[in-house]
Amino acid sequence: MTAAPQLAPAPTVDRLDHLTAHDFRNIAVADLSFPPAGVVIVGDNGHGKTNLLEAIAYFGALRSMRNARDRDLVRHGAPAFALRAAVSARGARHITIGVERATARKRITVDGVTLARQTDALGTLPSVAWSPADVALVAGGPGERRRYLDVMLALSSRAYLGALRDYRAALDQRNAAIRSAQRTGRGPGAVAPWEPALATRGAALVIARRAWIGGNADAFTYLCRALGEAGAAKMRYTGDAARADDPAAALAEQLERDRQRDLQRGMTSVGPHRDDVAITIDGHDARTFGSAGQQRTAAIALRLLEARTFRAHGGAHPMLLLDDPFAELDRNRTIGALSLLVAEEPGQVVLAVPREDDIPRDFAHLTRWRMHGGEIQL
Repeated sequence: MTAAPQLAPAPTVDRLDHLTAHDFRNIAVADLSFPPAGVVIVGDNGHGKTNLLEAIAYFGALRSMRNARDRDLVRHGAPAFALRAAVSARGARHITIGVERATARKRITVDGVTLARQTDALGTLPSVAWSPADVALVAGGPGERRRYLDVMLALSSRAYLGALRDYRAALDQRNAAIRSAQRTGRGPGAVAPWEPALATRGAALVIARRAWIGGNADAFTYLCRALGEAGAAKMRYTGDAARADDPAAALAEQLERDRQRDLQRGMTSVGPHRDDVAITIDGHDARTFGSAGQQRTAAIALRLLEARTFRAHGGAHPMLLLDDPFAELDRNRTIGALSLLVAEEPGQVVLAVPREDDIPRDFAHLTRWRMHGGEIQL
């Protein structure tokens, strides 16, 4: 078995001290003080437990952890939602976020200062959310795994965030040039000027993604084994320039080669926006041939690596948001997951479960709240 990777000490914890929410999902009003160790939220499904976790997670990625549009997070019949948090985190104490339904306009303040660049608030309160729906990270399409990489790397690296923003802008420009060329009948030469920037920015993403995957490949194998997977689990980065010594040159060549085809298709068909993370069990594609248990195991390993990445880059434990995380795991995998969580020494934990019987012994010490109809009962 691959040796367990050693973690550097993490002396601090990113912690939520207080949360106020107005008109977020089905939560009309919430005004909550969080214990340093965290809480367990107990309530039937459909009453808002996941919505509360989503409100907390919003302070990290500034977007829905379920990939919903901002305007769809506003409670039915309300004009806007507002979130306010008091945190013990690096560089901030008070964060407010407001979004209007009609315009989708977003306003963010940090310690009383309105941010001109909202991306400056990214990662203010880092968190990792873990739920049975995470199986989509393995069973879903490439877009699920790209989003996982992009969100995690953008939140842990300003350089990656900048490269991702620049790449998307360059991609939009080339795609717009393609559509314009289709309308006007101009040839491939009208598209070519946008390709150098796209290749350069895309190469930065490729290099960062494959560095993260290469640096965490052994840890992924170890975590899957520790979670109870008997087969050899592996992950690797795949794509147009994934193995190129010079990704920028490789992407430039591919963009030129496929220029005519892209004109016919109406979009850019090569680049890191098309890449994937291949996850295999004993050499077989886990998405196609993996069992439900194997897919969930690999997804849990990815979430644990996400938490480790935030810890390594920020020097602090992120919050851990657990949404009925063991509901679809067998006994052995549940035991393995709990053992790993305890070994990782998680910081502040918010655990949501439908019944008190679902609270694992390792979290029995946490304060318990009940949730019904979008309201918390302390």
